[in-house]
Amino acid sequence: MNRRIQRDFALTLMAALIVVLPRTAFAQEPQTTFAQMSAGVAKGVITNSEPRVMVNGRVSEGTAEDIYARALVLNDGTNRLIIVTYDLNCLDVATPILRQRVRDELGIDPSRLILLATHNHNAPIQINPDNFDYGEWLAERMLELIEEAIANERGPVNVLFGGGHGYFITTRGDAPADYEIQLLKVMQGDQPVALLFNHGTHPAQASRSKIDAGHPGFAMDEIEAAIPGVQAMYADASGGNQYAVRPADYDQRATEARAAGPEALDAVMEEVARSLGHELATAVLEIADAELQDVTGPITSTMEVLSLPLAPPISREAALQLAEDFPPDVGFVAYPHRYRSTNWVRMLLRYYELGLPFPQTTTEMISTDDTYLIHRNDTELLDRYDYSIHDEFPSVYNEVIVARIGPMPLVAMQGEVTAPIGARIKDTFRRDMPIMVFGYMGEHNLYIPTRELVRRDAYQSQVIQIQYASPVGWSPEVEDEMINGVIEVVRSILE
Repeated sequence: MNRRIQRDFALTLMAALIVVLPRTAFAQEPQTTFAQMSAGVAKGVITNSEPRVMVNGRVSEGTAEDIYARALVLNDGTNRLIIVTYDLNCLDVATPILRQRVRDELGIDPSRLILLATHNHNAPIQINPDNFDYGEWLAERMLELIEEAIANERGPVNVLFGGGHGYFITTRGDAPADYEIQLLKVMQGDQPVALLFNHGTHPAQASRSKIDAGHPGFAMDEIEAAIPGVQAMYADASGGNQYAVRPADYDQRATEARAAGPEALDAVMEEVARSLGHELATAVLEIADAELQDVTGPITSTMEVLSLPLAPPISREAALQLAEDFPPDVGFVAYPHRYRSTNWVRMLLRYYELGLPFPQTTTEMISTDDTYLIHRNDTELLDRYDYSIHDEFPSVYNEVIVARIGPMPLVAMQGEVTAPIGARIKDTFRRDMPIMVFGYMGEHNLYIPTRELVRRDAYQSQVIQIQYASPVGWSPEVEDEMINGVIEVVRSILE
């Protein structure tokens, strides 16, 4: 079966399932008899060895701090759950490759592979075609770490859960802040094996043009120094509209440092990132030392696709007026090209010219590795970008994995999910059970905005068009549809 036929078969099957269900179920495993749990960890450097375009749009100029990937494997005697965190903005190119290899080579279903980003902006961005090879290398490197973590499995272990707060973040768009820090602590006897924690925020970076892991990287370093033998693992929660709080005099200090040169500015940035990392590490260590709930138990997991609602298109006349602001022969251009944010206008005009049906939901479109959302009926573009659409695991929004560890659902959502969405999901269940919630799972960081952000046409609402070339934007109902869809998936795995 060639790549195009194989991919079309996978997409046809997925589309058929979407017709049958409001969400697409990939896998759900039955509850198993539980005896005891074992765990293994591994950690490895993933710093690029040559200059690369970073998430912030600059080309990296050396390394301030190495970046890492970290693997945690939990084994209930029947099923393994793999959690991989990495000091990247998201995993992109590597995600479908890793899913296929873990399934084919290790016999582990993709629903039990949870890939989580720290949301780091000072790392290579895989959506630039020049960085595709880095993404392919990441898949190989992370598979090695998963295999190492499996080889390192020891037991019995207990899995404990708890939480606290870190009040050094702020929000955009007048939304209430979600300050919660959640922690999963894996213990073998009296020895902590892993501390997996989250916080909903963009990171504070330690440099302007160098590779670094931001304030979460400093936090993990401090935790590992404080608890010898533990593996600290941070991943972003729902931080799409939240940011680390810098000191009140930061802007003045940064302006003065900028005038003195790049090294002076980097020194100020690093000082602030280290301070925030220390605050995060202190909060996590306090949570880890407090009384935690034992959630050790059998593992089940499901991966599903939620179909999220989109808005109607603007008129062809309005699109033509927008097109007057850029050259007519630009074509579709990859990040960080200056006209990337206008790809959506050219895509919109293409729909009008070809008579393509405008998508009403996200599942009508497929995302390429270079983040073009292409309609399933647009066979010409699907052929043109076939090289960047995975055959078996094409990127369709919005993927959600819910794993159950004993009594606790662990939710991992694709995309740059805004804080009120994660908070509402947690609030639905937290009175009855522990629940841990992450964003930034798997492939591509498309913002999932709130109703208010859509109403304001805020940046988080615009990204689906200006970064992903969708011809249409979000419907205001996206917040409720996302929350209700995740809640339904969680309830299905609790049955």
